[in-house]
Amino acid sequence: MPISPAYQPDPQFDALGPDFADPVTAADFPQTLLRYRNDRAATTVGLAGLTDAEWIAHFGRFAPLPDNLKPPLAMRYHGHQFRTYNPELGDGRGFLFAQMREAGTGRLLDLGTKGSGQTPWSRFGDGRLTLKGGVREVLATALLEALGVPTSRSFSLIETGEALERNDEPSPTRGAVLTRLSHSHIRFGTFQRHAFEEQPERIAALIDHVIANYYPALEGAQDRPAALLEAVTGRMARLTAAWMAAGFVHGVLNTDNMNITGESFDYGPYRFLPRNDPNFVAAYFDQTGLYSFGRQAEAVFWNLRQLAGCFSLVGEEESLVAALNIFAGAYRAELARAMRRRLGVRGRGAEVDAALAQAAFQALAGGGEALRWEPFFFDWFGGDETRALAGVRGDLYGQAPFAEFRAQLAHYEPVDPEAVSRAYFAAPEPQELIYEEIEAIWARIDQTDDWSAFDAKLAAIETARQAYGLSED
Repeated sequence: MPISPAYQPDPQFDALGPDFADPVTAADFPQTLLRYRNDRAATTVGLAGLTDAEWIAHFGRFAPLPDNLKPPLAMRYHGHQFRTYNPELGDGRGFLFAQMREAGTGRLLDLGTKGSGQTPWSRFGDGRLTLKGGVREVLATALLEALGVPTSRSFSLIETGEALERNDEPSPTRGAVLTRLSHSHIRFGTFQRHAFEEQPERIAALIDHVIANYYPALEGAQDRPAALLEAVTGRMARLTAAWMAAGFVHGVLNTDNMNITGESFDYGPYRFLPRNDPNFVAAYFDQTGLYSFGRQAEAVFWNLRQLAGCFSLVGEEESLVAALNIFAGAYRAELARAMRRRLGVRGRGAEVDAALAQAAFQALAGGGEALRWEPFFFDWFGGDETRALAGVRGDLYGQAPFAEFRAQLAHYEPVDPEAVSRAYFAAPEPQELIYEEIEAIWARIDQTDDWSAFDAKLAAIETARQAYGLSED
């Protein structure tokens, strides 16, 4: 493999020892057909120079990267699934493949897999991923990144030539293996496993590992468990607010789907809102609406409480409670910030920005069935009322439910006055990922192996990302 100076291997997780992960071997797939490679992400870790054959060798056959993890590690964790504790979890169809430093920032990044074969934690599963699931995750991460949501990045998608049987979709269906680039794969459930096993020394070691690798500013903290919990709580408040501003419903907010660095990852039955609906549910099996759009902040805070319970084995209860209690205020502030960023305007102060966010939510509700979620932010980006009223939804925006929002937004200045002059904003409609569009993209792949709509959608989302300029900050 050609080594780029930007490739900086730094495997850290295996130093924790055998209580935290198990060495595994990837499945030997019948075929390895490259369907997607994220060269923009690969550039940040020095891997963009790989030929397609080399790419497939590493991310389809999982030949180790130089000076990196050998072999891959299936991480151990437990978790609450729909608030029922499950002590039989762990990486059942994925593993930690490599760790390296990001060019420019020096932050530690993981390459983790989904669908790479059975592990000791597969239970009765086949350890595989459907190609449809991989396609959906690539699309989700692309749009979330474009909308400024902290998220894993889909790095590689390779079709495996397998026919998989599933009870929740037409079968047999095609198989794939996905590799994602993320800040960390250490979950809330990673701590839960060691709390369940009553091993406080492992929790302390894991806290030290997380601080050293992901929160180095906390190295000098006197109360390390509380300091880390407060930092994670702040990150999760930001993530949840970003989901809400993006109109995104994760669908399965279990503790094993929450990572310690506050990035969204492991997408299953997600949905983007077609229109404002706090009761909208992504997963067909979420029959009580536990993880509905409007309850996502509640769900995240519940998960943080479970993490705090783990930390209580090595920390002081009073300081941990204080750390948890920042969530409500942090979430309100982050939601105001996220909505303001979605509108592309400069902040005017916490209280004023919070009022703008509230007015925006009220306007979205007032628009009813006629107003889809994403077009609202597209039309009003930069606070340009003239452009919004001249667009295809102009008559709607002139109605009473939008009066308060328009009055408040009039006092704001655009972050980038030139943004709306970009070609993306000349179109009548923005890029969305409504369920029906994803299904149509998949149907063309499934029925005729036509990837053109998938490729075109990713190119259009990239245009949106550059136009909005909402990279995570």
